[in-house]
Amino acid sequence: MADSERVHKFLSEDLTVRAAGVVATNIIEEMRSLQHTYPIATVAVGRAVVGALLMASHLKHGQELSLYFQGNGPLGTLFAEASYEGLTRGYASNPSLQVQMSGDAIRTGPAIGIGLLTVTHHLPFGDQPHRGTVIIRTGEIGDDIAFYLEQSHQIPSVVSLGVHVDSYGRVLAAGGVLIELMPGHSEETLNKIENRARQAPSISKRILDGATPADLVNDFLGDLKLLPLEHDYPIKYQCRCSQERVIRSLGLLGLAEVDSMLAEKKPVDAVCEFCGRKYEVSLAELEALRSEVYKESLN
Repeated sequence: MADSERVHKFLSEDLTVRAAGVVATNIIEEMRSLQHTYPIATVAVGRAVVGALLMASHLKHGQELSLYFQGNGPLGTLFAEASYEGLTRGYASNPSLQVQMSGDAIRTGPAIGIGLLTVTHHLPFGDQPHRGTVIIRTGEIGDDIAFYLEQSHQIPSVVSLGVHVDSYGRVLAAGGVLIELMPGHSEETLNKIENRARQAPSISKRILDGATPADLVNDFLGDLKLLPLEHDYPIKYQCRCSQERVIRSLGLLGLAEVDSMLAEKKPVDAVCEFCGRKYEVSLAELEALRSEVYKESLN
């Protein structure tokens, strides 16, 4: 695993700005190849996965964070999840959406549409997760994450995310930067970062040119003295699907739906949305599931 394939974190010397940068080309290409996403879904899910990785790097051990975009656009729902330890996954409900694109810039806003972004902070040991919901401001992912941080946590931030695909839809570059201004920051620092953000080059083009996570962060914070923070976790695309999870999810559909499956008198096929793995649930497994669902309905 290359050193760049982890989230690199930094803190300004005066402790008023924290930053995270990541180059995630390999895992976004892995996601695309597993799910056979078309370019618009690749870019949208890729940006969301990168954003989740950056946000999760500021959590604590054993904690996770998820982004759930519920827009009215043709891409459908969009989900991304990442842990503090760098494990991530994501999907779009319409991965085969085709849209007409022109130039290198791919706008995801029209495909996502208007709606809500829900950010969930998952805690260990079964504690109740923390949720925050804001409107989808632009559908360009980075802008929406920044809007969430400002509205829900009163943290002024810059979130720049990029995914570049070639003419065959393969991911050639993916990564991003998260800049957050902490309490005590000066107006001068805020103005400098805003000016830098307006002038910063494209994240994906910088990665194509060989930029490291530190280079990406310096594009925004080159005027500040930065201290590197330890975060030695390789990022990894990881799906949690299993036969048991598939059967359990079928049970969530309810007794009537399970009875309907049994009435077909044939195994049920299911495909994992995250990795595309195919599962077959046998009639015997459906019968056992029905018994469990029936017992739960009596409680």
